[in-house]
Formats: sequence, structure tokens, C-alpha cells
Amino acid sequence: MTTSALRLGVNIDHVATLRQARNTPYPDLLAAARACEQAGADGITIHLREDRRHIQDADVYRLHRELRIPMNLEMADAPEIVAIACDVRPAEVCLVPEKRQELTTEGGLDVQAHAQSLRSTIARLRDAKMMVSLFVDPDPEQLAASADLGATVVELHTGTFCDAPDPTTAQTELQRLVDGARAAHALGLRVNAGHGIALPHIPDILRIPHLHALNIGHSIVCHAVMVGLEQAVREMRAAMAPYQRANEPPAETA
Repeated sequence: MTTSALRLGVNIDHVATLRQARNTPYPDLLAAARACEQAGADGITIHLREDRRHIQDADVYRLHRELRIPMNLEMADAPEIVAIACDVRPAEVCLVPEKRQELTTEGGLDVQAHAQSLRSTIARLRDAKMMVSLFVDPDPEQLAASADLGATVVELHTGTFCDAPDPTTAQTELQRLVDGARAAHALGLRVNAGHGIALPHIPDILRIPHLHALNIGHSIVCHAVMVGLEQAVREMRAAMAPYQRANEPPAETA
């Protein structure tokens, strides 16, 4: 049996949210990304939304050019955004659902309902040598469809667990994540998780098996307002440190 530490991808979208609030040149996203790297982040995640509410096209190109750690580009299955991804070619892309009126991503992709479009997009992204992840709820049918369409990775949507209104609901949602991770692993998919995770959730999140990485952003940026970005990332890494994943299948690179 082999084990490996749980990786942390830090989402810096909301550093850009602060910048866009007044259309200033600060805070600088590259400086934020490098602070995260200095504190132990394994990767940087950004979401180029169709409405460009935080991350801008120029950010994608600059970060990809200047980062020393891998970039994970979250994106809708939209022709304009897919074209940018194929031009930039980040290490990983994560296809997510997107609605203009939402405050943040509200749930996983309906992979089954959009199978035809997703199959074509996934093939195009893989042909461009990117690792392709699908952001999904821990539903067995969605996970099976993800594997069938050629995704390499799934990112399990943890928001329903993190936002659960009571302990009973939280435990039910956590068990869904545990079962979903096991199902994804059995299908040969690499398993990531993210959305809504803050430090108090980490002990329960670490009960999910086969995790490769957590992608966490909003809570780290909010905590950074109080303690600084490097310290906020260090605290998250320290909380994740006890996790050991075993028997992870190798992931294809394209």
C-alpha cells in the first residue's frame, strides 16, 4: 500500500473580486498566488466566468505564464471559454455549471443531461494535453457518466455538506461524499473535492477516502483578511496534514 499527502489548490477568485469592486490594479493576483505558493499551496485555481465578474482573460494568460505551480482553470462548457483554455493550456481544467444570476456555483454538473456537448469538449481539451475534471455531486449515475465521457478527474461538490443546516443532514451528506469517492475511485477516476470548505469542516472532510486534492478559496481569502494570506494557507495545510490517501490509480495526463 502506498500513501500520499492531500494536496491543496487555493482558489484566488475573490482576491480578484476585491480588485474588480473598484476596478483598481490591486490587489495583484500574481502576488497573491505567490503568497499561496510560499505558504505551501500545491496549485492555484481560478474560475473564468462568462460574465467576467472576477477573473479576467488577462489574468488567465498572466498567471499561466508566471506561476511556478500548476494552474487549475474552472470553466463552463462555453465555446468562448473553451477556446481560451485551448489557447492557454493550463495543467488542469475543471468543467463546472454556471448561471449568470447565481452568487457562486450552486451544484454539480448534470453530466447525463449534457453528455453530447461534454463528450466533444472533453475530447477537445484532452487533445490539447490538459487533464480534465468534472465538478459533480456525489451521485453514482453522474460519476459513471463522467467516466464514460472520458474525464480523468472528478471534483466532488462539498457545498451541500458544508452548508447543511443541522448535524443530521451534515452526516447524511458526508456519507454521500464518502460513498461517491469510493464509487469514483472504483471507476478509475482521480478524486478531488471542493466548494464551501472552511477550517471547521476539515476534520469531517478528511474522512472522505481516496482524495487527491481539495480546492478551497473563499474561506481562505476571508480568513486572510484577519491573519494574512500566507498564514491562512499555512493553517489550512496544517489542518489537512493528517490525511493519507491509499491505492490511488494513476491519472492520465490527457
